Amino acid sequence: MIKAVLIDDEPLSREILKSYLARFPQISIVEECNDGFEGVKAIQQHQPDLIFLDIQMPKINGFEMLELVSPMPAVIFITAFDEFALKAFEANAIDYLLKPVSEDRFTKAVQKFLDKTNQPAATLGLLETMAQSTSQNNRIVVKTGSKVKIIPVHDIHYLEADDDFVKIVTAEGSFLKNKTMSFYEQTLDPQQFVRVHRSYILHISQITKIEPYQKETHLAVLRNGQQIPISKTGYVKLKAILGI
Repeated sequence: MIKAVLIDDEPLSREILKSYLARFPQISIVEECNDGFEGVKAIQQHQPDLIFLDIQMPKINGFEMLELVSPMPAVIFITAFDEFALKAFEANAIDYLLKPVSEDRFTKAVQKFLDKTNQPAATLGLLETMAQSTSQNNRIVVKTGSKVKIIPVHDIHYLEADDDFVKIVTAEGSFLKNKTMSFYEQTLDPQQFVRVHRSYILHISQITKIEPYQKETHLAVLRNGQQIPISKTGYVKLKAILGI
């Protein structure tokens, strides 16, 4: 039996999809979820083969939810997104259903999954593409134990490379995210965040002063007293942003 989880904040939409699924007795819905928080827990608990995922949901959206999930199940997205998003879906070979969902289109999407053409690797590619949109880069969603935390980017003091993760440091503490420094260098607002060192990206509003260090390098002193190294290249970028 194929295990599936249905994640959509609209009860009517869930009922319609369940009625369509009646044509596929080999697929069993093991749980229905109203939002992304519930979705993360359900996926952890059931380890489904397939999820039907609405994108526009309260609290956290579908893309943010998927960033917290491992291993990645196969996904059939449910969306009312714009043309940019649809092109991103198509480029990454992920199937998606536009609301209102027709039974014929639903059947084709499920058959695509059954034919094993919807692969989790393509989902990861889609997440990277969608992260470039402005609606996706004003906050960072992290998982701490069994809890999900939303960090507005303006609360970030700095980001630090930490092996295969990035440490996001705020006044509340530090949180790990399974991303790269290059990813955040490309997606965060370059007028607010500067990569001053290969291991550090600074929120310029946190800088109180810049001090000379050694061998043409400097230190940034933050509001909390933390000292962050600035490389020669980072110093050039920082001066350009600060106009000094």
